[in-house]
Amino acid sequence: MSRTHRHGGMLRMLNNLRLTKFENVDLEDEFFDSLKQDYPGFEKWFSGKAKEPVYVVDNITKQGIRGFLYLKVENGVVSDVYPKMPKAKRLKIGTLKIIAHGTKLGERVLKKAFDTAIAENASEIYVTILPKHAALIQLFERYGFKHHGTKNSEHVFVRDMTSFSGDIIKDYPLISLKNKRYFMLAIYPEYHTKLFPDSILHNEDSDIVQDVSYTNTIHKVYIAKLSLTRMSRGDVVVMYRTTDRAGQARFRSVITSVCVVEEVRSKKDFSSVNEFLRFSVPHSVFSVQELRKMYAEFDRMYVARMTYNAAFTKRVIRDKLLDEVGISEQPRWDLRELTNKQTRHLAELGVLNERIIID
Repeated sequence: MSRTHRHGGMLRMLNNLRLTKFENVDLEDEFFDSLKQDYPGFEKWFSGKAKEPVYVVDNITKQGIRGFLYLKVENGVVSDVYPKMPKAKRLKIGTLKIIAHGTKLGERVLKKAFDTAIAENASEIYVTILPKHAALIQLFERYGFKHHGTKNSEHVFVRDMTSFSGDIIKDYPLISLKNKRYFMLAIYPEYHTKLFPDSILHNEDSDIVQDVSYTNTIHKVYIAKLSLTRMSRGDVVVMYRTTDRAGQARFRSVITSVCVVEEVRSKKDFSSVNEFLRFSVPHSVFSVQELRKMYAEFDRMYVARMTYNAAFTKRVIRDKLLDEVGISEQPRWDLRELTNKQTRHLAELGVLNERIIID
């Protein structure tokens, strides 16, 4: 039983994906009314899942929720769809409804599904969607889901997590390192965790069931006076978090994440501040006011939009980058080009999930 909705709404919204259990979610919340109408037996099904984990998104202006995501790992043949799907390990997006007008909540939900599929070593992700939810279908198709068939009145969409097309967005979060350029890009600590919440510094391995932050989106915008135009679409970027304590860079500066460049622009590429805001606001850590100030005051300004593909499990310190990876002290590490060999070595030291890099 799979149910998927997307609705518009004008509420001021909180974007946390909070992990809880079905039994802790109020089925009488008006949020579930449309699900009850579209799927006879929904209430019985919901009650039967009492002890199972589910992600919810809370309202901020009133009690209740505005997002609901249920993920389930399956092994075997999927026989209740047409055509049947052969035996495999899959992640099923079992129930999804989001009130997402004017937000990136749909993107955050998809990132959670991708992260879970990678962590669970699933070869596919699938979801069933009623035809009337055209915007949601478009969202899934953007990230590589293809129409497989039908399940009763719903369409079945499948994302293959083992193939690679060469399209940055449709392949997300998978990365190819063949015939690419590679960079290490520095970011200050005060911006790092806001922009890359999965990559917050800690000593333990990442836990897929722990929520991170409302900023956990697929796309990121990085703004600097530093010329970023050395980078171009498809380049692989390793994020380097600078030290948070003066004089201790060798042991406090670390690599944390791997991204892929979508687009790089300079200030002159924007015809107006409004165009700059349209490009930057959805995926930047800065407020509209801060962005306006940058545009007005920076003579040199560069903007890179990247996909946030994965966080390293282990944070490798500058000391190891110097001594083991062979990255020299000079030139500066603000935007430093790497070799293919160095990038693969960093992925190995950072214990990047081996499924992320497909070659």
